[in-house]
This record gives sequence, structure tokens and C-alpha cells, in this order.
Amino acid sequence: MTAQTAQTAQRVDVLIVGGGFGGMYATYKFREMGLRIQSFEAGGGLGGVWYWNRYPGARVDLPSIDYSFSFSPEIEQEWTWSEQFAAQPELLRYINFVSERLSLDKHYQFNTRIERAEWDEARELWVLRTSQGQVWEAPFCIMATGPLSVPKDPEIPGLSRFKGVMHRAARWPHQEVRFEGLRVGVIGTGSTGIQIVQEVGKTAGELFVFQRTPSFTMPMRNVKLEPAYVAEVKRHYAGIREAARNSAVGGTRPQSTRGFFTCTPAQRRTLLEDAWKNGGLAMLGTFSDLLVNEEANEEVAEFVRSKIDEVVQDPVTADKLKPRGYPIFARRPCLDTSYYETFNQPNVHLVDLYEQPIVEITEKGVRTEKGEVELDMLILATGYDGLTGALTAFDVVGRGGRTVNQKWQNGAYSYLGLMMEGFPNLFMTTGPTGPAALANIVRISENDVDWIAALMVHMQHNGQATAEVMPEAEQAWMAHVGSLAKRSLLLKAKTWYLGANVKDKPLGLTLFTGGFLRYREHCAAATQDGYRKALSFTPA
Repeated sequence: MTAQTAQTAQRVDVLIVGGGFGGMYATYKFREMGLRIQSFEAGGGLGGVWYWNRYPGARVDLPSIDYSFSFSPEIEQEWTWSEQFAAQPELLRYINFVSERLSLDKHYQFNTRIERAEWDEARELWVLRTSQGQVWEAPFCIMATGPLSVPKDPEIPGLSRFKGVMHRAARWPHQEVRFEGLRVGVIGTGSTGIQIVQEVGKTAGELFVFQRTPSFTMPMRNVKLEPAYVAEVKRHYAGIREAARNSAVGGTRPQSTRGFFTCTPAQRRTLLEDAWKNGGLAMLGTFSDLLVNEEANEEVAEFVRSKIDEVVQDPVTADKLKPRGYPIFARRPCLDTSYYETFNQPNVHLVDLYEQPIVEITEKGVRTEKGEVELDMLILATGYDGLTGALTAFDVVGRGGRTVNQKWQNGAYSYLGLMMEGFPNLFMTTGPTGPAALANIVRISENDVDWIAALMVHMQHNGQATAEVMPEAEQAWMAHVGSLAKRSLLLKAKTWYLGANVKDKPLGLTLFTGGFLRYREHCAAATQDGYRKALSFTPA
């Protein structure tokens, strides 16, 4: 850094990147600790993925009462959810309510991307350069950039050639988009694609669903929340939150200790039918071994496939919609309201890309090996560069000039998903070697920010300027993550969990698969030990 840059830099105590749940809580937490903060968000407002994801049908797949902050009893009492699974507009209203209630907006600089973050070793500061040409510096930097924040276009030739209207699900327009009378194509049938198809199919002139890998999807069974039930929840929020923090998923979804084959076939069928009837992700928690016992997993998968036959009238279409070749729940489990029913409509057509792969995007539409499908509108629901994409999309430079891209060239590598060796005083929330996408992201975010805050207090009390992960602690954590991953059926599906959706990305399951409660225990153990086995410090 030049002397001139140092003079023009704006100095605070903590820099926070990201305006989703993690960034919002970090902004609140560190402000309340009396620290000078500055937060940044690339979007025009708070909400993270819910600011950007305005596509038709966008809805959370966890119960709203779980998918909300727990740190403020006042906000819990003041806010009332209208549905069991909130839609994007309500989620964004909640986020803005929290922001207004806690005056968070004033700490954010919106429409601002961080283009470079660099550790100044001599001055023990993080120096951030923004897309607006500003320079900010602080001893501490929090990357609350989230596991799903960098959208990914499909690797199909000719994407820029299309002359019709093209929309990306992860960057949907803020104004209403209408589909009446249009020939619409959707590429991607993961959770987002499923939500889009069941909505667009209602009004589109014709809808073409380009499916490469069908997803397992189960009924959401969303309901309006009755006032009496909401009052019950508000009376019992403290217990609900404690149960969530002490669960494997960070939420209140039932989790059984019952192994699949401990029940008789008739009992298993009854339990699966009950889970299907109750909806949500109840089925995943019905048995304890569905992600480790392949035979049990396949029986549940076959149960779900049989339900497709009960709904989809055309047997050929039904068969093409049945997921095969990977375990159920090894890809992100999806919830729907009327996805399979949509394919009974005469205006909706399934294009099986195993049978006829896409060759290219043309000016008029999509060309498969069997011919061209002409379209007025093309919707891309092709996911994200998940888990690591946000921190490899720009230069994050640590000690000795080493970047995160270099450190992660063979896959994500960190301690608890919170810190990295070689990057002093740099922290992540919902980082890629924690539970990240496998548990409630709001509970993970709160846990991570609280852990970082406790470490900062420890450093202040002990006169320490920097904290950095020791190599042996990072190695031990990654070895533990790897040993757990070997037991998991998550390895048997080509998903963004493994980086399989991004060309040339290192493949591997670096998520902590031991569950949220066990993760919290690891975090607590480090704190209770005074960080002696994990971190090295330099004096202030």
C-alpha cells in the first residue's frame, strides 16, 4: 500500500461483507459491542439471496418460525408470520422490518462490491477496495458472503445469441414478469426450477421444461398460520429456539433415532405415508440412517417414485420424472405444491436431456439433438458456484501474498468454516467446511457471529492484536470433515455440494456432515479451551 492510499483510506474496527442473515447479525452484534463498523452489500438492499431471488414461486423450504432470527425476543414478539413456509415477498418484508427495527441500513453501503481484500502485514489491518473506488481498512474483516451468492450460467454454446427475453432466476427483475401467450423454456430442475415451473405453467402459452437430472421433490403442504397457533409459538419461542440449537439440522423438524430396518415393512410404509401426508422435510427425519444406509435410502427413494405414478397421468412422462442413479436426499431435497400436477397440463412439455441433449442456444430458442424448440422467453435456473464461489470471485489476499484461490485450488480448506491459516483476523460465516447448506443457515449464522465475537472479546482482554489458525488445527479439522464425509451418501450424487456443477472446480465433499449440534460442540470446545489448540496470537 502506498502512503497516499493509507492517508485516504477510511478506518473502522470491523469490516463486514454481505447483507444476508449473517451480515445483518454481524452488523448488529459488533455495533452493540461498541465497535466502529462498516458493512457492504452488492445489492440495493438487505436480504442476501432473498433480495435477488424474486422469481415466481420463490419460497423458503424451512418453516418460517425456524428461518428467522432468535437473538431478539422483542422482534420475535413483534413480527407475525402469515404462512408456515414464507414466500419471498414476506421474507423480504421480515428482513426489512428487522433492519428498520434495529437501524441496520445506516451501517451499510449498498450497490457496492468488494473487488479486493488484502492483509497489510506491517500494520496488521485488512484493506478493502470497493467497486466505487473507496479504500477501507480495519483490524478485523467478516466475510458474510453466504454459500449461495454467485449465480452460474449453464455451459451451453450460444447463450448470448438468443434474441428473445432471457431471465436468470438468481437475478430476477424487480418488476412483474408476465407469461400469458408466451412460449417459455426453463433450464434447470433443482429446487428453484421446480418452484418456477409450477408457477409459470399456470399462465404460460406453452412451457418447455428442459430436464437433465430429475430431482426428488416432496409435498410442501404449506398452510396459513392461525392466530391461536402464532400466539402459542410466541409464548414458547425460547424453548423452540433451544430445541433448534440442539438439533442436527438447526431447526424443529422431527429427527428420529429409529433405524429404517428396525421397523417392519408395514410400519415403515405407515411412517412414510404419514411423512408424505404431513409434508415438508418430515420424511428426511423419519429414519436416522437414510444418508448412510444405501439399501434403506433406496427403499425410501422407490416410495417417492411411486408417488409420481399416482399424480402424473402420462406413464412415459412419469417415468422420465423419476430420479434414478443417485440416493434420495444426496441432492438438495426439494418441496413443491403442484410440480408433478403441472405436467398433466396440455401446455406443459418435458424435454428429457438424456434422450435429446442440448446442442446450443440459437437466436430463436434451444436446439437439442432432435431439433429446435422455438421460445419467446428462456429462464435459467442453473444454480450457483456454491460454498466457495463468493470468496473466489475476487482477490482475497492473506499473509505473504497468498490468495484464497491459491489456498483452495484443491478444494475448500478452513478451520470450522470460520477461519483460515494464513489469513489473520479474517472470518467467515456459514463457511464451506462447516455445516453450511446442511442445516438452518440462520442458526449457523448466529452461532458463527457469536463465536467470532467471543474470540474478539478474548483478544481484547488478553491484549492480542491478531488471531490466526495454526496449520495443525486446520489439518485436524479437515481430516475430521473428510472422515465423516466418507460415510455419507452425499458423495454418491454429482451436486453443487461437491462442486460438480462448475467446470474444472475441484470435486469433494468439504461440508461438515456431523450435524449442527456436533458442530456447535466443536465451536464451544475451542472457546472453552481458550483457543490454545487452535489459534496463535500476536500481542497488541
